[in-house]
Amino acid sequence: MKTPTLQDKLAILSDAAKYDASCASSGGERRDSTKGGLGSSGGSGICHAYTPDGRCISLLKILMTNFCIFDCAYCINRVSSNVPRARFSVEEVVRLTLEFYRRNYIEGLFLSSGIIRSPDQTMADMVRIARTLRQDHGFKGYIHLKSIPDAAPDLIREAGLWADRLSINVELPQDTSLRQLAPEKRPETIRAAMAHVRLESEAAQDRSHTGRKPRRFAPAGQSTQMIIGADGADDVAILSSATRLYSSYRLKRVYYSAFSPIPEASAALPLIQPPLVREHRLYQADWLLRFYGFSVEDIASGTTGNHLDLDLDPKLAWALNNRAQFPLDVNRASREMLLRVPGFGTRTVDRILAARRNGTLRWEDLARLGALMTKARPFITLPGWTPRALTDSADLRARFAPPPEQLRLL
Repeated sequence: MKTPTLQDKLAILSDAAKYDASCASSGGERRDSTKGGLGSSGGSGICHAYTPDGRCISLLKILMTNFCIFDCAYCINRVSSNVPRARFSVEEVVRLTLEFYRRNYIEGLFLSSGIIRSPDQTMADMVRIARTLRQDHGFKGYIHLKSIPDAAPDLIREAGLWADRLSINVELPQDTSLRQLAPEKRPETIRAAMAHVRLESEAAQDRSHTGRKPRRFAPAGQSTQMIIGADGADDVAILSSATRLYSSYRLKRVYYSAFSPIPEASAALPLIQPPLVREHRLYQADWLLRFYGFSVEDIASGTTGNHLDLDLDPKLAWALNNRAQFPLDVNRASREMLLRVPGFGTRTVDRILAARRNGTLRWEDLARLGALMTKARPFITLPGWTPRALTDSADLRARFAPPPEQLRLL
Protein backbone atom coordinates (compact mmCIF):
# COMPACT_ATOMS: atom_id res chain seq x y z
CA MET A 1 0.00 0.00 0.00
CA LYS A 2 1.30 3.43 -1.00
CA THR A 3 2.42 5.69 1.84
CA PRO A 4 0.20 8.80 1.83
CA THR A 5 1.92 12.05 0.99
CA LEU A 6 1.42 15.26 2.95
CA GLN A 7 -0.98 16.41 0.23
CA ASP A 8 -2.97 13.17 0.57
CA LYS A 9 -3.23 13.67 4.33
CA LEU A 10 -4.25 17.29 3.89
CA ALA A 11 -7.04 16.32 1.49
CA ILE A 12 -8.42 13.71 3.91
CA LEU A 13 -8.06 15.66 7.15
CA SER A 14 -9.26 19.03 5.88
CA ASP A 15 -12.37 17.33 4.47
CA ALA A 16 -12.93 15.51 7.77
CA ALA A 17 -12.71 18.82 9.65
CA LYS A 18 -15.69 20.32 7.83
CA TYR A 19 -18.02 18.83 10.46
CA ASP A 20 -16.46 21.07 13.11
CA ALA A 21 -18.48 24.27 12.97
CA SER A 22 -16.87 26.39 15.66
CA CYS A 23 -14.01 28.00 13.79
CA ALA A 24 -14.66 31.75 13.92
CA SER A 25 -12.01 33.86 15.64
CA SER A 26 -14.32 36.52 17.02
CA GLY A 27 -12.92 38.01 20.18
CA GLY A 28 -9.29 37.19 19.47
CA GLU A 29 -6.56 39.69 20.27
CA ARG A 30 -4.91 41.52 17.38
CA ARG A 31 -1.31 40.50 17.98
CA ASP A 32 1.28 42.84 16.52
CA SER A 33 3.95 41.09 14.48
CA THR A 34 5.81 44.26 13.43
CA LYS A 35 8.44 43.67 16.14
CA GLY A 36 9.17 40.11 15.12
CA GLY A 37 7.28 36.90 14.52
CA LEU A 38 4.94 35.78 11.80
CA GLY A 39 1.50 36.98 10.84
CA SER A 40 -1.20 38.95 12.59
CA SER A 41 -4.63 37.90 13.73
CA GLY A 42 -6.01 41.10 12.24
CA GLY A 43 -4.76 40.60 8.69
CA SER A 44 -6.52 39.38 5.57
CA GLY A 45 -6.56 35.97 4.09
CA ILE A 46 -8.87 27.99 3.64
CA CYS A 47 -11.89 28.00 5.77
CA HIS A 48 -13.60 31.39 5.80
CA ALA A 49 -15.33 32.61 8.93
CA TYR A 50 -16.93 35.93 9.79
CA THR A 51 -16.59 37.85 13.03
CA PRO A 52 -19.43 39.93 14.55
CA ASP A 53 -17.78 43.15 13.30
CA GLY A 54 -17.94 41.84 9.72
CA ARG A 55 -14.31 40.86 9.22
CA CYS A 56 -13.67 37.81 7.09
CA ILE A 57 -10.85 35.66 8.44
CA SER A 58 -9.20 32.60 6.91
CA LEU A 59 -8.11 29.59 8.93
CA LEU A 60 -6.27 26.39 8.18
CA LYS A 61 -8.96 24.03 9.47
CA ILE A 62 -7.79 20.45 9.88
CA LEU A 63 -7.93 17.40 12.10
CA MET A 64 -4.69 16.11 13.52
CA THR A 65 -6.13 12.68 12.76
CA ASN A 66 -9.48 11.16 11.87
CA PHE A 67 -8.61 7.88 13.58
CA CYS A 68 -10.73 7.57 16.70
CA ILE A 69 -11.18 4.96 19.42
CA PHE A 70 -14.75 6.12 20.13
CA ASP A 71 -17.84 4.90 18.28
CA CYS A 72 -20.27 7.85 18.44
CA ALA A 73 -23.19 6.99 16.16
CA TYR A 74 -23.49 10.52 14.71
CA CYS A 75 -19.78 10.93 13.85
CA ILE A 76 -18.35 10.21 10.40
CA ASN A 77 -14.95 9.45 11.98
CA ARG A 78 -16.14 6.92 14.55
CA VAL A 79 -14.11 3.74 14.88
CA SER A 80 -16.66 1.60 12.96
CA SER A 81 -16.93 4.03 10.04
CA ASN A 82 -15.49 2.93 6.70
CA VAL A 83 -13.69 6.13 5.70
CA PRO A 84 -10.12 6.80 4.51
CA ARG A 85 -7.88 7.45 7.51
CA ALA A 86 -4.85 9.68 7.91
CA ARG A 87 -2.75 11.19 10.64
CA PHE A 88 -0.49 14.22 10.79
CA SER A 89 2.59 14.28 12.95
CA VAL A 90 3.13 17.29 15.19
CA GLU A 91 5.89 18.51 12.90
CA GLU A 92 3.67 18.23 9.81
CA VAL A 93 0.94 20.40 11.31
CA VAL A 94 3.50 23.02 12.32
CA ARG A 95 5.05 22.97 8.87
CA LEU A 96 1.70 23.26 7.10
CA THR A 97 0.58 26.15 9.26
CA LEU A 98 3.78 28.12 8.71
CA GLU A 99 3.87 27.48 4.96
CA PHE A 100 0.23 28.52 4.52
CA TYR A 101 0.89 31.60 6.63
CA ARG A 102 3.94 32.65 4.67
CA ARG A 103 1.91 32.47 1.47
CA ASN A 104 -0.77 34.67 3.08
CA TYR A 105 -3.41 31.96 2.61
CA ILE A 106 -4.50 31.96 6.25
CA GLU A 107 -4.63 34.08 9.39
CA GLY A 108 -4.64 31.22 11.85
CA LEU A 109 -5.14 27.57 12.72
CA PHE A 110 -8.24 25.67 13.77
CA LEU A 111 -7.13 22.26 15.06
CA SER A 112 -9.32 19.36 16.16
CA SER A 113 -8.68 15.63 16.31
CA GLY A 114 -10.07 12.18 16.73
CA ILE A 115 -8.96 10.31 19.86
CA ILE A 116 -5.89 8.16 19.25
CA ARG A 117 -4.72 5.74 21.94
CA SER A 118 -5.88 7.98 24.77
CA PRO A 119 -7.40 11.45 25.32
CA ASP A 120 -4.25 12.55 27.18
CA GLN A 121 -1.86 11.60 24.40
CA THR A 122 -4.02 13.27 21.77
CA MET A 123 -4.37 16.46 23.80
CA ALA A 124 -0.64 16.48 24.58
CA ASP A 125 0.17 16.38 20.85
CA MET A 126 -2.25 19.27 20.15
CA VAL A 127 -0.69 21.32 22.95
CA ARG A 128 2.77 20.58 21.59
CA ILE A 129 1.71 21.90 18.18
CA ALA A 130 0.49 25.18 19.65
CA ARG A 131 3.53 25.53 21.92
CA THR A 132 5.96 24.86 19.05
CA LEU A 133 4.27 27.46 16.86
CA ARG A 134 4.34 30.10 19.57
CA GLN A 135 7.72 29.42 21.21
CA ASP A 136 9.92 28.09 18.42
CA HIS A 137 8.54 30.03 15.46
CA GLY A 138 7.16 33.23 16.98
CA PHE A 139 3.73 32.55 15.48
CA LYS A 140 1.44 35.51 16.22
CA GLY A 141 -1.62 34.29 14.35
CA TYR A 142 -4.89 33.03 15.76
CA ILE A 143 -5.03 29.49 17.21
CA HIS A 144 -8.25 27.67 18.10
CA LEU A 145 -7.87 24.26 19.74
CA LYS A 146 -10.79 21.85 20.00
CA SER A 147 -10.07 20.49 23.47
CA ILE A 148 -10.75 16.94 24.60
CA PRO A 149 -12.87 16.88 27.77
CA ASP A 150 -11.45 13.54 29.00
CA ALA A 151 -7.90 14.91 28.96
CA ALA A 152 -6.11 15.81 32.17
CA PRO A 153 -6.92 19.33 33.51
CA ASP A 154 -3.23 20.29 33.35
CA LEU A 155 -3.20 19.63 29.60
CA ILE A 156 -6.31 21.74 29.04
CA ARG A 157 -4.78 24.48 31.14
CA GLU A 158 -1.58 24.48 29.09
CA ALA A 159 -3.62 24.52 25.89
CA GLY A 160 -5.21 27.77 27.04
CA LEU A 161 -1.79 29.34 27.55
CA TRP A 162 -0.94 28.95 23.86
CA ALA A 163 -4.34 29.13 22.13
CA ASP A 164 -6.56 32.15 21.58
CA ARG A 165 -9.73 30.11 21.98
CA LEU A 166 -10.61 26.70 23.38
CA SER A 167 -13.78 24.83 22.54
CA ILE A 168 -15.23 21.70 24.10
CA ASN A 169 -18.14 20.08 22.32
CA VAL A 170 -21.30 19.33 24.29
CA GLU A 171 -22.13 17.18 21.24
CA LEU A 172 -25.93 16.94 21.67
CA PRO A 173 -28.55 19.14 23.37
CA GLN A 174 -29.82 16.37 25.66
CA ASP A 175 -27.80 14.24 28.09
CA THR A 176 -29.99 11.20 27.45
CA SER A 177 -29.23 11.40 23.74
CA LEU A 178 -25.49 11.60 24.35
CA ARG A 179 -25.56 8.53 26.60
CA GLN A 180 -27.51 6.64 23.95
CA LEU A 181 -25.59 7.67 20.83
CA ALA A 182 -22.11 8.14 22.34
CA PRO A 183 -21.94 5.73 25.29
CA GLU A 184 -18.18 6.27 25.76
CA LYS A 185 -18.74 9.97 26.50
CA ARG A 186 -20.18 11.34 29.73
CA PRO A 187 -22.03 14.68 29.91
CA GLU A 188 -20.68 15.23 33.42
CA THR A 189 -17.08 15.02 32.16
CA ILE A 190 -17.79 17.48 29.37
CA ARG A 191 -19.38 20.01 31.69
CA ALA A 192 -16.56 19.65 34.23
CA ALA A 193 -13.99 20.42 31.52
CA MET A 194 -15.97 23.47 30.38
CA ALA A 195 -16.20 24.67 33.98
CA HIS A 196 -12.42 24.22 34.32
CA VAL A 197 -11.84 26.44 31.26
CA ARG A 198 -14.14 29.10 32.70
CA LEU A 199 -12.32 29.08 36.05
CA GLU A 200 -8.94 29.34 34.37
CA SER A 201 -10.19 32.24 32.25
CA GLU A 202 -11.48 34.07 35.29
CA ALA A 203 -8.25 33.44 37.23
CA ALA A 204 -6.25 34.93 34.35
CA GLN A 205 -8.11 38.23 34.87
CA ASP A 206 -7.03 38.60 38.50
CA ARG A 207 -3.82 40.28 39.54
CA SER A 208 -1.71 38.97 42.41
CA HIS A 209 -1.21 40.94 45.64
CA THR A 210 1.92 42.40 44.05
CA GLY A 211 -0.08 43.69 41.09
CA ARG A 212 1.37 41.15 38.69
CA LYS A 213 -1.07 39.84 36.11
CA PRO A 214 -1.15 36.07 35.38
CA ARG A 215 -0.34 34.69 31.96
CA ARG A 216 -3.09 35.19 29.43
CA PHE A 217 -5.43 32.21 29.10
CA ALA A 218 -7.53 31.69 25.96
CA PRO A 219 -8.26 35.44 25.60
CA ALA A 220 -10.96 34.82 22.98
CA GLY A 221 -12.80 32.64 25.50
CA GLN A 222 -14.41 29.28 24.89
CA SER A 223 -17.14 28.06 22.60
CA THR A 224 -18.97 24.82 22.01
CA GLN A 225 -20.70 22.90 19.24
CA MET A 226 -24.08 21.23 19.34
CA ILE A 227 -25.24 18.75 16.70
CA ILE A 228 -28.87 19.25 15.73
CA GLY A 229 -31.05 16.63 14.11
CA ALA A 230 -29.22 13.55 15.40
CA ASP A 231 -31.76 13.20 18.19
CA GLY A 232 -35.37 14.26 18.71
CA ALA A 233 -34.71 17.56 20.52
CA ASP A 234 -36.99 20.34 19.26
CA ASP A 235 -35.76 23.88 18.60
CA VAL A 236 -37.03 25.32 21.88
CA ALA A 237 -35.20 22.58 23.82
CA ILE A 238 -32.04 23.30 21.82
CA LEU A 239 -32.22 27.04 22.53
CA SER A 240 -32.97 26.39 26.21
CA SER A 241 -29.87 24.19 26.43
CA ALA A 242 -27.78 26.84 24.68
CA THR A 243 -29.02 29.52 27.10
CA ARG A 244 -27.94 27.43 30.09
CA LEU A 245 -24.52 26.89 28.51
CA TYR A 246 -24.00 30.61 27.91
CA SER A 247 -24.93 31.36 31.50
CA SER A 248 -23.02 28.54 33.19
CA TYR A 249 -19.73 28.73 31.28
CA ARG A 250 -19.70 32.28 29.89
CA LEU A 251 -19.33 30.99 26.36
CA LYS A 252 -18.52 33.31 23.52
CA ARG A 253 -20.54 31.24 21.08
CA VAL A 254 -22.65 28.13 20.69
CA TYR A 255 -22.38 26.66 17.20
CA TYR A 256 -25.19 24.61 15.71
CA SER A 257 -24.22 21.91 13.24
CA ALA A 258 -26.91 20.24 11.11
CA PHE A 259 -26.51 16.47 11.29
CA SER A 260 -25.78 14.73 8.00
CA PRO A 261 -26.76 11.05 8.16
CA ILE A 262 -24.25 8.46 7.06
CA PRO A 263 -25.68 5.45 5.18
CA GLU A 264 -24.33 2.82 7.55
CA ALA A 265 -25.65 4.81 10.54
CA SER A 266 -29.26 4.86 9.34
CA ALA A 267 -30.29 1.97 11.59
CA ALA A 268 -29.02 3.72 14.73
CA LEU A 269 -30.22 7.15 13.63
CA PRO A 270 -33.49 6.81 11.74
CA LEU A 271 -34.37 10.53 11.95
CA ILE A 272 -34.68 12.60 8.80
CA GLN A 273 -31.84 15.04 8.17
CA PRO A 274 -32.93 18.58 9.03
CA PRO A 275 -32.46 21.10 6.23
CA LEU A 276 -29.64 23.58 6.56
CA VAL A 277 -32.27 26.29 6.88
CA ARG A 278 -33.08 24.91 10.35
CA GLU A 279 -29.47 25.45 11.34
CA HIS A 280 -29.71 28.99 9.95
CA ARG A 281 -32.90 29.73 11.91
CA LEU A 282 -31.27 28.53 15.13
CA TYR A 283 -28.36 30.91 14.56
CA GLN A 284 -30.85 33.74 14.02
CA ALA A 285 -32.72 32.84 17.21
CA ASP A 286 -29.43 32.59 19.11
CA TRP A 287 -28.60 36.11 17.93
CA LEU A 288 -31.93 37.38 19.28
CA LEU A 289 -31.18 35.79 22.66
CA ARG A 290 -27.73 37.36 22.90
CA PHE A 291 -28.19 40.82 21.40
CA TYR A 292 -31.90 41.69 21.13
CA GLY A 293 -33.21 40.99 24.61
CA PHE A 294 -35.40 38.05 23.61
CA SER A 295 -35.99 35.14 25.95
CA VAL A 296 -36.50 31.52 24.95
CA GLU A 297 -40.17 31.95 25.90
CA ASP A 298 -40.45 34.91 23.50
CA ILE A 299 -39.02 32.89 20.64
CA ALA A 300 -41.18 29.89 21.53
CA SER A 301 -44.30 32.01 21.01
CA GLY A 302 -43.42 32.23 17.32
CA THR A 303 -42.91 28.50 16.86
CA THR A 304 -45.16 25.65 15.81
CA GLY A 305 -44.81 22.52 17.93
CA ASN A 306 -41.69 24.10 19.48
CA HIS A 307 -39.99 24.23 16.08
CA LEU A 308 -38.90 27.47 14.43
CA ASP A 309 -40.73 28.57 11.31
CA LEU A 310 -38.52 27.56 8.38
CA ASP A 311 -40.14 30.13 6.08
CA LEU A 312 -39.73 33.18 8.31
CA ASP A 313 -36.93 34.49 10.49
CA PRO A 314 -37.63 34.16 14.25
CA LYS A 315 -38.10 37.88 14.91
CA LEU A 316 -40.68 38.22 12.15
CA ALA A 317 -42.43 35.05 13.36
CA TRP A 318 -42.57 36.53 16.88
CA ALA A 319 -43.95 39.85 15.63
CA LEU A 320 -46.69 38.14 13.62
CA ASN A 321 -47.74 36.21 16.71
CA ASN A 322 -47.68 39.34 18.91
CA ARG A 323 -49.43 41.89 16.71
CA ALA A 324 -51.18 43.47 19.71
CA GLN A 325 -47.85 45.18 20.54
CA PHE A 326 -47.74 46.90 17.14
CA PRO A 327 -47.60 49.31 15.40
CA LEU A 328 -44.90 51.14 17.34
CA ASP A 329 -44.39 54.87 17.22
CA VAL A 330 -40.75 55.02 16.13
CA ASN A 331 -40.28 58.47 17.64
CA ARG A 332 -41.46 57.41 21.11
CA ALA A 333 -40.85 53.67 21.52
CA SER A 334 -38.19 52.34 23.90
CA ARG A 335 -34.98 50.74 22.67
CA GLU A 336 -36.21 47.37 23.97
CA MET A 337 -39.31 47.52 21.75
CA LEU A 338 -37.52 48.99 18.73
CA LEU A 339 -35.19 45.98 18.79
CA ARG A 340 -38.27 43.79 18.30
CA VAL A 341 -39.34 45.46 15.07
CA PRO A 342 -38.61 43.24 12.03
CA GLY A 343 -36.14 44.97 9.77
CA PHE A 344 -34.44 46.90 12.61
CA GLY A 345 -30.96 45.72 13.59
CA THR A 346 -29.01 46.82 16.66
CA ARG A 347 -27.03 49.44 14.73
CA THR A 348 -30.18 50.79 13.11
CA VAL A 349 -31.89 51.14 16.50
CA ASP A 350 -28.88 52.96 17.95
CA ARG A 351 -28.93 55.34 14.99
CA ILE A 352 -32.66 55.93 15.44
CA LEU A 353 -32.21 56.79 19.11
CA ALA A 354 -29.36 59.17 18.30
CA ALA A 355 -31.19 60.83 15.39
CA ARG A 356 -34.50 61.40 17.14
CA ARG A 357 -32.78 63.55 19.78
CA ASN A 358 -32.36 66.15 17.05
CA GLY A 359 -35.86 66.03 15.59
CA THR A 360 -38.82 63.95 14.46
CA LEU A 361 -38.00 61.03 12.18
CA ARG A 362 -39.95 60.38 9.00
CA TRP A 363 -40.19 57.40 6.59
CA GLU A 364 -37.29 58.53 4.40
CA ASP A 365 -35.07 58.96 7.47
CA LEU A 366 -35.48 55.31 8.51
CA ALA A 367 -34.37 54.05 5.10
CA ARG A 368 -31.34 56.31 5.32
CA LEU A 369 -30.51 54.95 8.78
CA GLY A 370 -30.39 51.38 7.47
CA ALA A 371 -33.85 50.01 8.33
CA LEU A 372 -35.25 47.29 6.08
CA MET A 373 -38.56 48.99 5.38
CA THR A 374 -40.17 46.12 3.47
CA LYS A 375 -40.19 44.17 6.74
CA ALA A 376 -40.77 47.06 9.12
CA ARG A 377 -43.71 48.82 7.42
CA PRO A 378 -46.58 46.79 8.97
CA PHE A 379 -45.16 47.22 12.48
CA ILE A 380 -44.35 50.94 12.76
CA THR A 381 -45.98 54.33 12.61
CA LEU A 382 -44.42 57.78 12.15
CA PRO A 383 -45.33 61.11 10.52
CA GLY A 384 -46.34 60.41 6.94
CA TRP A 385 -46.89 56.68 7.47
CA THR A 386 -49.38 54.49 9.27
CA PRO A 387 -50.01 50.83 8.41
CA ARG A 388 -53.74 51.17 9.16
CA ALA A 389 -55.27 47.67 8.86
CA LEU A 390 -52.08 46.13 7.40
CA THR A 391 -50.79 45.09 10.84
CA ASP A 392 -53.85 42.91 11.48
CA SER A 393 -54.49 41.72 7.92
CA ALA A 394 -55.15 37.98 7.55
CA ASP A 395 -52.68 37.60 4.69
CA LEU A 396 -49.76 39.40 6.35
CA ARG A 397 -47.77 36.21 6.87
CA ALA A 398 -48.25 35.25 3.22
CA ARG A 399 -46.73 38.57 2.20
CA PHE A 400 -43.42 37.56 3.81
CA ALA A 401 -43.39 33.79 3.20
CA PRO A 402 -41.48 32.57 0.13
CA PRO A 403 -43.64 31.72 -2.90
CA PRO A 404 -44.57 28.06 -3.41
CA GLU A 405 -42.26 26.04 -5.64
CA GLN A 406 -43.27 23.60 -8.34
CA LEU A 407 -42.22 20.06 -7.41
CA ARG A 408 -40.24 18.03 -9.92
CA LEU A 409 -41.67 14.80 -11.23
CA LEU A 410 -38.23 13.33 -11.99
